[in-house]
Amino acid sequence: MQLDDELLTKLEKLSFLKISDDKRGEVMTQLAQIMSFVDNLSELDTEGVDDNFAMSDKATFAREDLPFCNRDVNNDILKYAPLSGDHFFIVPKIIE
Repeated sequence: MQLDDELLTKLEKLSFLKISDDKRGEVMTQLAQIMSFVDNLSELDTEGVDDNFAMSDKATFAREDLPFCNRDVNNDILKYAPLSGDHFFIVPKIIE
C-alpha cells in the first residue's frame, strides 16, 4: 500500500483527526514505519498453525483464591523494618 497525501487525508477523515500541515510529513514517516513493520509480519511462516489457536470459547482457568500467610516470611521481612508491631510495619503519621 502506497502512503501518500490522499491516503493521509482519508485516514484523517476516518479517524476524525486534523493533522496540521507542518506535522503531515512527520506523521507520514511514522505511518510508513508502522506499515513496514506490519509488512514484516507477512514474512512469518505460519504453516501448520491453526487459524483459531488463540481463540477459545472456554473460560480462562482460575485457581481458587485461598488466604495463606507464612509467618516465617513475614518475620524475616519485618526484622529489617525500623519499627514493627503485631506483624505490621509501623510508620510515621503523614496525614493530619
